[in-house]
Amino acid sequence: MLIPTERLVDTNGVTLRVTEAGEPGNPVVVLAHGFPELAYSWRHQIPALAAAGYHVLAPDQRGYGGSSRPPAIEDYDIVALTSDIAGLLDDVQAERAVVIGHDWGSPVMTNFALLHPDRVRAVVAMSVPPVPRAPAPPTQIWRKMVGDNFFYILYFQEPGVADAELAVDPRESMRRMVTLEGISAPPDTLRDRPLPPLPEWISTDEFEHYVEAFTETGFTGPLNWYRNFDRNWELTEHTPASTITAPTLFVAGTADPVLGFTPRDRVRDVVSGDYREVLIEGAGHWLQQERPDEINAVLLEFLGELPR
Repeated sequence: MLIPTERLVDTNGVTLRVTEAGEPGNPVVVLAHGFPELAYSWRHQIPALAAAGYHVLAPDQRGYGGSSRPPAIEDYDIVALTSDIAGLLDDVQAERAVVIGHDWGSPVMTNFALLHPDRVRAVVAMSVPPVPRAPAPPTQIWRKMVGDNFFYILYFQEPGVADAELAVDPRESMRRMVTLEGISAPPDTLRDRPLPPLPEWISTDEFEHYVEAFTETGFTGPLNWYRNFDRNWELTEHTPASTITAPTLFVAGTADPVLGFTPRDRVRDVVSGDYREVLIEGAGHWLQQERPDEINAVLLEFLGELPR
């Protein structure tokens, strides 16, 4: 089954739309997307991993695309998000998997390794490195750090505000997001600016796939992930594993602005197993879409070194 297919999986009280490829019984790889993305963001990796002998599962995570969108903010905390991944493994009767996450998917998978350590063969974090638990609630730290300056994560905190402004014109919102202009200022202050051109790494048809999805679903589910930063901090004070012991890979682009506020100097506080990192020169934030061939090569090399 090398051609990806889609199916619905009931897990952990929600239904996830999952893109799947590869033979059941092969080593499982789970791909977790970030914001504002979908399983579709892994379109270049899914067939390559399946062809290499892996059973690949890529969900639209809760709140996104064809998956359930629970109404409560707390339905999007890290315990719920990681339990969704565990449920996918249960669905295919896999004890363990290699878990790979990009952007928001990265903390989902690094926390999965802390909350469900016996289910993990290896971890790949992309764009957002493994970071230890903060010394205080994250929003308190960010408010002190940025002062009166705009910071998109704090802007996302107030329920309903960013949701409504992004939904005014989903096509414009997504255009500014994929160019990262959308994290520089509130949407209403950007509307007088000309729209930036689409990056070379995404075609018009590919971009429209995202526009159609977010036009249908809106942005509230994805934004609720951000509204759980402090709740996640509370929930992870004590985890079944104190560190990640599984082999761990971090991959990022040197031109990714996220690296500016997610430093890597304390990775060893949270990863005690084998750790390596790969920085791709000149690459930006949307790694697996922007540099698919390089990312596929990095992933396949890492996976190929793991015991089967």
